[in-house]
Amino acid sequence: MTQIARQMAPLNKCVREALEDYFDNLDGHKVTRLYEMVLKEIEAPLFKAVMKHTKNNQSNAATLLGLSRGTLRKKLKQYKLEINS
Repeated sequence: MTQIARQMAPLNKCVREALEDYFDNLDGHKVTRLYEMVLKEIEAPLFKAVMKHTKNNQSNAATLLGLSRGTLRKKLKQYKLEINS
């Protein structure tokens, strides 16, 4: 297993366990828009951590994430993480 695969395993496990807990606690409630909900729960802390890691450098953050700078700025605004440029 590569180092990156080892690093991803805990994140993968956390997401899987969180979803299993979510389903276990539905108590008969119907779920809709799960994909959208999960993306929101994951993206916000991802962008927050990346911006902190890059010291709020949007160009570096976009490169690290594999996004265009415009897409990054849109996501930062979406999650109210927008910084002064």
